[in-house]
Amino acid sequence: MTPPEAASAPARPPALDRLLEGPALKALVELHGRQPVLAVARDELARWRQAEPPCDFDRLLFEARCQALLQAAATPHLRPVFNLTGTVLHTNLGRALAPPEAVQAVAEAMSRPTNLEYDLEDGQRGDRDDHIEGLLRELTGGEAATAVNNNAAAVLLMLGTLAAGKEVLVSRGELIEIGGAFRIPDIMRRAGARLVEVGTTNRTHLRDFAEAITPRTALVMKVHTSNYAIQGFTAAVPEAELAALCRERGIPFAVDLGSGTLVDMTRWGLPAEPTPAQAIAQGAQLVSFSGDKLLGGPQAGLIVGDKALVARIKRNPLKRALRLDKMTIAALEAVLRLYRDPERLAQRLPTLRLLSRPAEDIRAQAERLAPQVAQALGARATVQVLTCRSQIGSGSLPVERLDSACLALGAPPGQRRAGRFPEQLAAALRALPMPVIGRIEDGLLRLDLRCLDAGSDEKRFVEQLALLQLPG
Repeated sequence: MTPPEAASAPARPPALDRLLEGPALKALVELHGRQPVLAVARDELARWRQAEPPCDFDRLLFEARCQALLQAAATPHLRPVFNLTGTVLHTNLGRALAPPEAVQAVAEAMSRPTNLEYDLEDGQRGDRDDHIEGLLRELTGGEAATAVNNNAAAVLLMLGTLAAGKEVLVSRGELIEIGGAFRIPDIMRRAGARLVEVGTTNRTHLRDFAEAITPRTALVMKVHTSNYAIQGFTAAVPEAELAALCRERGIPFAVDLGSGTLVDMTRWGLPAEPTPAQAIAQGAQLVSFSGDKLLGGPQAGLIVGDKALVARIKRNPLKRALRLDKMTIAALEAVLRLYRDPERLAQRLPTLRLLSRPAEDIRAQAERLAPQVAQALGARATVQVLTCRSQIGSGSLPVERLDSACLALGAPPGQRRAGRFPEQLAAALRALPMPVIGRIEDGLLRLDLRCLDAGSDEKRFVEQLALLQLPG
């Protein structure tokens, strides 16, 4: 007779080889490869055998768990998202979007050999900066140009080349800190330069610079305060006057524009932002700026200006460590070429198109989407169309706002714990196949539609709302 405890013993898992012969795991091997399936299956079997208290083996549940784990492991960690935050150049979401010309150029550069550092005319080794230098000279008026992996690197390289072991004069009102705790004083120390603060936080005059210059002064630098504004009783030295003083004293004058643009943005109804061409015209010998902010290209730090000074910077051994790869150069060249046709720039460059998008168009899109979103959410949330204000982002024009419209999602009437609803809904939207990122404000989850292109993106946004899972 079988003992009672033996009769009720849980069914144990079969051998791994037998499980692998089943159609479900065979399909997973075909999709993911044998080794990943073996590793996941072994771990799941071990978990089942070690379960306390012991339980019956459920083959369907086992196969479902293997499938889920393999699918999760196969999902890229870097994923596209819907940026409905209202910040166009969102640093955490990748800043500027690439135009089709840049995407195609990157694909070509990645899939084929290129003349990255090869001169096709003389058959000798070339310079990777040659692919973009001519365009940068044309668009800025600089005598020469070079590029590194971001603007912080550009500033580091300028300082390390021209001012290591010497002094750099900067106005106190321009000692900026940008995202990630990057500070001008810190980067100067890293470059081996000694910062000399000039003037006061709100007022700096030409005489302050003149009195601060000593035989140890190697560089005067003006830093564009792109991520904040000082208002009220203020004074700053015009670049032309500072450039004249530097010429008189024989000291290089550099301008760090940060998120510089190459065009006058006011022609599209956007706030004015200084350009490298303006800085050079006013006497700056070196100008540094970003490629992935207002310029609308890939992450890069660009330096334009005096030919002799740029040549010195390019000879710095650190330049090799900070140089661009072929994909970034391909994308940057494609974007710069768009600037040669300014009449069509707003249609062809995604950053400028999104920034200059009319508020009435966004409002019309919100009115069109609101009923569809309300139908998808049903009684789980309220939906209303509200006017809102977008921002440019990435430290660009920090006090300026752009008229926009949003879908404001709130808790259903009478819902308990309504105060937690915006966070719960935001988390659920982030869990969708293509995560939706909004912002919480005044107890509502606001989805600013400025960066939602009509067409396939809009359709995908609505369709996947059917998959939204809210607690309780």
